[in-house]
Amino acid sequence: MSARWKRSAALLLTGAVALLAAGCGIRGTSVPVDAGAAPSRASCRAPASEQTAEGIGRTSVRIYLLCSSRILSVSRATRLGDEKTAPEPVRVAQALLEQLRLPPTAAEAAAGFSTAVEDWVEITGPAKDDPDNALRLNRPPEEIQSLALAQIICTFADTAVAGDDGKVVLGGPDSQRDPLKAYQCTEEMRRNPVIAVNSGVLVS
Repeated sequence: MSARWKRSAALLLTGAVALLAAGCGIRGTSVPVDAGAAPSRASCRAPASEQTAEGIGRTSVRIYLLCSSRILSVSRATRLGDEKTAPEPVRVAQALLEQLRLPPTAAEAAAGFSTAVEDWVEITGPAKDDPDNALRLNRPPEEIQSLALAQIICTFADTAVAGDDGKVVLGGPDSQRDPLKAYQCTEEMRRNPVIAVNSGVLVS
């Protein structure tokens, strides 16, 4: 066998090995890959301690917080505001909104709860010619983050703030430009709060 033939055979063998290695698409490494610990899952269980926090002048209320892309109710103790400065539905709405703006308690945070309602969100009573159960936010509802709007709607729905049909009537600050819409806290909204911003029905 000639030296030239041996060199050609060696080159062919080397090329075949290279093609096989490229074809498998796997690049070897001697460095171990650490993907980190598996993410922990939130329990989303309302802390029992929050359900017994009533005191003098305080009452237990239920508000909706975010947990694992849903909204779920938790109990809080709060004062319902000054009866001399606002009629009851507005007073209740303002007290509930204040609770939604607060950061979760340590126990709530440990269970995975959070809030999307920001400090700037405010609410007042009906404007002139509005229905008695109407509430006016300081921004049109469609300009508020949908998760936050879902929290507000579902927190208000089972209280004196809502109408007899359980619907919450909300509008923006300008009664001439911001039409009122009725919102309902449904099971679908609790499971998928991003739908809240498009769920309002114009109030005639």
